[in-house]
Amino acid sequence: MTQASGRAAVSLRGTARDDTEVLGVPRWIVAIAAVGALFIVLPIVGMTARVDWANFGALVTSPSAIAALLLSLRTAAASTALCLLLGVPMAVVLARSQFRGQRLVRAFVLLPLVLPPVVGGIALLSTFGRRGLLGQTFEVLGIQIAFSTTAVVLAQAFVALPFLVLSVEATLRASGARYEAVAATLGAAPNTVFWRVTLPLVVPGLVSGAVLAFARALGEFGATLTFAGSLEGVTRTLPLEIYLQRETDPDAAVALALVLVVVAVVVMVATHRPRGLS
Repeated sequence: MTQASGRAAVSLRGTARDDTEVLGVPRWIVAIAAVGALFIVLPIVGMTARVDWANFGALVTSPSAIAALLLSLRTAAASTALCLLLGVPMAVVLARSQFRGQRLVRAFVLLPLVLPPVVGGIALLSTFGRRGLLGQTFEVLGIQIAFSTTAVVLAQAFVALPFLVLSVEATLRASGARYEAVAATLGAAPNTVFWRVTLPLVVPGLVSGAVLAFARALGEFGATLTFAGSLEGVTRTLPLEIYLQRETDPDAAVALALVLVVVAVVVMVATHRPRGLS
């Protein structure tokens, strides 16, 4: 009996040790993670140290700064809505369908992730500009897209869309298709399966993807400048205003950059909360 108890105790200790090894994080990984965090945080701290706090209010409340911030928020919200409209169906097709050339299609969908933003701007200009693929048709209809607020929204959506597609697609693949299969077996129509089963399943990925898309759109610069230009109150978003101020008023550029960082952090913290945390 004593030997059996001893073996049981050893077994329990081994199980506890195994659980610790599985659930715990080695110290060297924590150390590297801390270095990675410092790599991101220290530049923000350095920028904050350069802010002219005595004149901060005046620097960030100039008419051009307010106009740029409001335009950035409006266009980022509009581009996020466009990403949701286009991205959710794209993610569903990629996650739930099998067709020839699917890998190539997925590569093109995610292409803006690796393209320099200025290349995206040139591509949009070549499509929607006055002499672009579709721009001439829009010109005949009296619609000008390039160098307008609409161009800002399209540029932001172009670079932000892959973030939403990736997030929703990953959620769909993780959840599996068993619930949709059961609903279809019970006689639910494809539209009913999508609205009543699929869409509720992707809500976490949808929220996460929308947040990432909004944050990416808020900070978009290269594609916007190339495709939309820099017209105050029309296409000059906050990143463009920061770039222009950097040449003429570095203190204003640093102050506005801090505002953009704060807005982005607030959006991420408020809407991207990990499960299990309050």
